[in-house]
Amino acid sequence: MTGAARSVETRDRPWRDPLAVAAGLRHLEGPLALLSDGGALGRWSFVAAGPDRVHVGPTGPDGALDLLRDPGFATGVVGLLAYDAGARAATGPREAVWPDLMLARYPAMLAFDHRDRAVRVIGRGDDPDAARAAADRAEAWLAGSVAPGAPPTPAAGFTAETPPEAYVAAVADVVDRIAAGELFQANIARAWSGLLLEGVDPFDVMLRLADRAAAFGAFWRLGDRAVVSNSPELFLTFDPDSRRVETRPIKGTRPRDADPARDAALAAELRASAKDRAENLMIVDLMRNDLSRVAAPGSVSVTALFEVETHPTVHHLVSTVSGLARPNVGAADLLEATFPPGSITGAPKHQAMKVIAGHEPPRGAWCGSLFQIEDDGRLTASVLIRTASFERVGGQWRFRTLAGAGIVADSDPAAELAETDAKIRALREALIGR
Repeated sequence: MTGAARSVETRDRPWRDPLAVAAGLRHLEGPLALLSDGGALGRWSFVAAGPDRVHVGPTGPDGALDLLRDPGFATGVVGLLAYDAGARAATGPREAVWPDLMLARYPAMLAFDHRDRAVRVIGRGDDPDAARAAADRAEAWLAGSVAPGAPPTPAAGFTAETPPEAYVAAVADVVDRIAAGELFQANIARAWSGLLLEGVDPFDVMLRLADRAAAFGAFWRLGDRAVVSNSPELFLTFDPDSRRVETRPIKGTRPRDADPARDAALAAELRASAKDRAENLMIVDLMRNDLSRVAAPGSVSVTALFEVETHPTVHHLVSTVSGLARPNVGAADLLEATFPPGSITGAPKHQAMKVIAGHEPPRGAWCGSLFQIEDDGRLTASVLIRTASFERVGGQWRFRTLAGAGIVADSDPAAELAETDAKIRALREALIGR
């Protein structure tokens, strides 16, 4: 029985490939695949379809996430909070390019434990019979798994919305603003867009990223909207038993190199870079401040600083900030206190969002957060970097994706431009093959 007075039935079953199971569900209503890499941060993957309750629209009249305090959406729910929903307090009203909040409650779900190589079948319902029926439905999905083949190239074009020179000029402007004392850092992004070929679905893009799995990979489609994410970045986790909250901001990037010696040198260069460490530390301080709004006094600390993480196309500099949530603090309170993530805004956050809005159109889903609230209230939320959003128009899917860089006082505009190219590489290759 959950806090929302719903029954839950679980069953343990032998391991199956979560991507293959997801492939068998791709044409159902509301297919969901939270596909982790099985690493330290990605022990669990989740697959589901057929939500019984959905919200696509505003967060609330005052921007509050009160729907997440509604018993019907408080647990067993997946959500997407768009960047612009959190930035609006700083930017004022702007064109709506994506719903502020998407929520879906899934009665039937499969949880894949990469560490123990087992599958947990989950059924939820208003009574034990309904929970059992939902578990039966989820278990049947295991038999319908499909070995995912290599799909054809999904798109013919990958068009920059502005020329590289415009991005270089934007970075130079932000550097000047920093020198004038207006702010310390802002994350400035470039955008690309295009159309998927006829007959191609966003899930095909997910399949093409399968060999580059990240801790927070995801595919989610609700109606005529979908997202494909290959994010390595944790925004928040919350364990309701220990009350521990954790965030792991990424700041600092180097591209991978095919030559092992050069690749190792790039990682070492990142680790030693005073510029990247300063950039990272600013966001660590920002996240410490954000967490302190909902954490017990004196509990917020930096548990890891300037660690290098290596991914298929980039090296990243990552730090970890944690704290203990105050009594009665839940997922909605945590998201309201910290959203949008500091790593993709800047410092001070409010001013950075204003500066970003002066150089970019609305971001939509990109750099928002995809989150899951489990039956016990446990929250896991990613930062939607390395993410493409899709909208179906006239039977064809249109995509948009972005990549950004943190701009600080000593940023070199050409180097920041190159960093965005490195960050978008995996998605670009998944979409157009090069």
